[in-house]
Amino acid sequence: MMMSPQDWSEVIDTNLTGVFNATRACIITFLKQKSGIVVNIASVSGIHPLAGQTNYAAAKAGVIGFTKALAREVAPYNIRVNAVAPGFIETDMTSNFTEKAREKFLAMIPLHRFGTPEEVAGAVLFLLSENSRYITGQALQLDGGLGM
Repeated sequence: MMMSPQDWSEVIDTNLTGVFNATRACIITFLKQKSGIVVNIASVSGIHPLAGQTNYAAAKAGVIGFTKALAREVAPYNIRVNAVAPGFIETDMTSNFTEKAREKFLAMIPLHRFGTPEEVAGAVLFLLSENSRYITGQALQLDGGLGM
């Protein structure tokens, strides 16, 4: 109720409309060549949101819905569409957490640690590889068990 329409729009435009725009830029080529792989970056917040993240959770849930719907639409063209949904990852944002906040979030994660950017990249690489050629329309949670 305290969120401004501008705050809402900025997060939706960046995190959801940005995915639409990036996908739209490549999907025509994929359709013409009858193959391609799209991997979107969602968030565990789109599946199991925390309070105070209404705009972000809505945007990331939208990315997951977008991923699933597009996967259905383009599967007949041998195009796979998946998403990676990271939880807390060691980034500039998490490095700014207070020690108390960090301990609170770590206590919520069954593996009791934040993920690494390399682990996110590894999940994306897996979804881009031949090892995942029978996977489409999925949101792979990479969250140390947070969303269980």
